[in-house]
Amino acid sequence: MAGAALVLAGCGGLDGKREGRPTSNPAPSTTAAGVADIPVKIGDPYTIGGVTYTPADIPDYDDVGYASWYGEELAGRPTANGETFDPAAITAAHKTLPLPSYIEVTALDTGRTILVRVNDRGPMVGDRLIDLSRGAAEQLGLTDAVSAVRVRRTNPPVAERAQLRTGKPVPERIGTPESLLNILRSKAKALPVPKSAAPVAAQPAAPIASGKAKPGDDRFVVEGPGATKAPLKPAPAAKSAPAAKPGATAPKPAPAAAAGKYVVQVGAFSSEARANAAAKSVGGHVTKAGNLWRVRVGPFASEAEASGALGRAKAKGFRDAVVQRDR
Repeated sequence: MAGAALVLAGCGGLDGKREGRPTSNPAPSTTAAGVADIPVKIGDPYTIGGVTYTPADIPDYDDVGYASWYGEELAGRPTANGETFDPAAITAAHKTLPLPSYIEVTALDTGRTILVRVNDRGPMVGDRLIDLSRGAAEQLGLTDAVSAVRVRRTNPPVAERAQLRTGKPVPERIGTPESLLNILRSKAKALPVPKSAAPVAAQPAAPIASGKAKPGDDRFVVEGPGATKAPLKPAPAAKSAPAAKPGATAPKPAPAAAAGKYVVQVGAFSSEARANAAAKSVGGHVTKAGNLWRVRVGPFASEAEASGALGRAKAKGFRDAVVQRDR
């Protein structure tokens, strides 16, 4: 594959900066200088291009989206967790996963699955889920600038983690069954297809991930890649009703809305401020639930109405949103 075409096609326009479950008992690297699995870094929320991304530790992360890829022009530059980018290594960039993380990436067109080490942040493009290095893209057999993939966080054996830290690939996983692929492909079809393979305008790099936040500190944070891209316009002030003319019949009040039976659960947050921001972006409301703040939209009189609101919430990036029966 041609290096330049590869690189520019997948770059999320981060001016070279790409962005990315901590493993249990991770073993420090003894084979590659400066490459280790500890300390695991999460990082503080950061904003690029008007979009706020909130790194979070989600052990069961599993999502479908589009992968881009990048390469030689970034060789030797530092990644978000302080390592040196090697385009031939099997690595990736993700907006919110802890650094490093290990993921299985499945190409939905072929069902091939490989193990990848996430050590950077990116791509800062809303229609792309992950950036793969040239080496990872080659191992997975990707030839297009963007490809539909499944990204699932995993906890591989120590030997495989050590091999990936040296930049070398590990054997491919067993091929994904066609029945599961069909389900995953259906999910991908529901997503907006990236409009262009061309790189986006250069944007400021994501901040270097810090080690201040510990894995699990904010397990319930769900906002991030889909945060509102533009400030919401304030609702127009209500106009006062004109004075009724003498003898005129007063207008009948609008009938009260029927009590709804369905709600959209957008997410549960450990921070009230984050919950309020999420509620504002989806037109929902916040309620306290134990030590968490729950964001919901509704209630709705029918499941169909709730499904429409669910789609709007997911379009804003809250992919874990679900419809619930309001009892």
